[in-house]
Amino acid sequence: MELLYILLVLLVVTRVCGEIAERANQPALAGELIAGIALGIVVAQNASSFPVLAELSGNEVFTAITDLAIFFLMLNAGVELKPRQLAASSRSALLVAIGGFVVPLTAGFALGWILLPTSSLRLVQSLFIGTALAITAVPVAVKVLMDLGKLNSKPGQMIVSAALFDDVLSLVLLAVLLAVIRTGELPSTFEVLTIIGNVAAFFAITIGIGLFAIPRIGHLLGKATVAEFEFSALLVYALGYAFLAERFGLHFIVGAFVAGLFFNRTTVDNNFYEGVKARVSGITSGFLAPVFFASIGLHLDIAALSQVPAFLALLVIVALAGKLLGSGGVAYWLGMGARNSTAIGIAMSGRGAVELVIADIALRGGVFQLPVPPPPIVANLFSAVVIVAVITTLFTPIALRWILAKD
Repeated sequence: MELLYILLVLLVVTRVCGEIAERANQPALAGELIAGIALGIVVAQNASSFPVLAELSGNEVFTAITDLAIFFLMLNAGVELKPRQLAASSRSALLVAIGGFVVPLTAGFALGWILLPTSSLRLVQSLFIGTALAITAVPVAVKVLMDLGKLNSKPGQMIVSAALFDDVLSLVLLAVLLAVIRTGELPSTFEVLTIIGNVAAFFAITIGIGLFAIPRIGHLLGKATVAEFEFSALLVYALGYAFLAERFGLHFIVGAFVAGLFFNRTTVDNNFYEGVKARVSGITSGFLAPVFFASIGLHLDIAALSQVPAFLALLVIVALAGKLLGSGGVAYWLGMGARNSTAIGIAMSGRGAVELVIADIALRGGVFQLPVPPPPIVANLFSAVVIVAVITTLFTPIALRWILAKD
C-alpha cells in the first residue's frame, strides 16, 4: 500500500506541473523536476506528516522502479533517434560535437579539481562534474526546432547531428566514469585500453545484431498472434542488450539506448514500429519518467543555493559558456555565421534526462561521501548538478526561440 501511495502522490504532482510547464512553452521535464523539488521541500519541513515520503531513499522497491524508469528513458531516447541520420552527418557536425564535448568536459574537470577538497574521491568527483557538463539533451533542442519550423534548416540539421554525436561520446565517457567510480582512481593505460576494447566489442556485437539479425526477426514478429507480442519482443531485445552491457563492464543504460537506436522503420514493419513506439513512449512519458524526475527532485537539497552560491554560479557559467565556446565557436570557425553559431551553442547547452541519470548513478555509487564529514561543496555537489540541469533545460528553449525567431 505504501508504494501505491507514493506513486499516486508523485504522478499527480508531476503530471500537473508538467502540464503547467508545457502550457508555459517549457518542456514537461522542467515542470516535473520542479514538482519533485517542491515536494522534497514540503516533505523535509513536515517529515512527521509525510513519513513514507520522508523515508523514500531507503525504499528498495521504489529504487527498483526508478531503475526501471532509467531503463525505459534510455530505451525511449534510442527509439526516438535515427542511426542513419548519425551515419550521414557531415564532418562539420562531428567537429561541432567534439568541440561542445571537450571544452565543457575539460573546464568542468578543472573546476572540480581546483575547488574540491583533497580526498580519495576527488578525481571521481571532478570527472563527474566534467561528464555532467559535457552532455547535450537532444529532445529539448529538437522540440524547439520543430515548434519553430527550423528542424530542416541548416543550423537545425547541424544541431541534431552534433547532438547525436555528442550522445555517442557521452556513452563512451560514461564507461570511463563508471570504471573510475568502481576503483576510485583513474584507470591505468592497460585498464583504459581494456575499457576501450570492451566498448568496441559491445558495439561491434550489438551493431551487428541490429543491422543483420533484427531486420530478419522483426518482420517475422508481425505474424505473431499473441497480444502485444511485438512489445514483449522489444523488451526482450532491450533487456538482452542491457545484460550484455553489464557483462562488458558498461552500465545497463548503454544497452537500453543502443537497443532503441536499432529499432526503427528500416529494421521492422512500419505499423509494428509505430505501435510499439507509442507503447514505449506511453509507459515512459506517462508513468516512469515523471516518477524518476520527481525522485531526483526529492533528493535535491535546495540549500545548495545558499550554502555554495558561488560554486553553483560557476557551474552554470561553465555549463553555458562551455557549449557556446565549444560548439558555437567551432560552428563559427566552419563559417556558420554569428547568429547560427550562437543558436547551435545554445541548443547544445540543454542537459535534460541523461545528466540526471548520471547524477543518480553517481549518488548511488557513493561519489559524494568523502571526505568525512563532507564539506558543503561536496555535500551539495549532487544538488548543484541537478540545479544546473534544471536551469539549462529552462534556458535553452527560451534563448533558442528568441534567437531563431529573428530569422
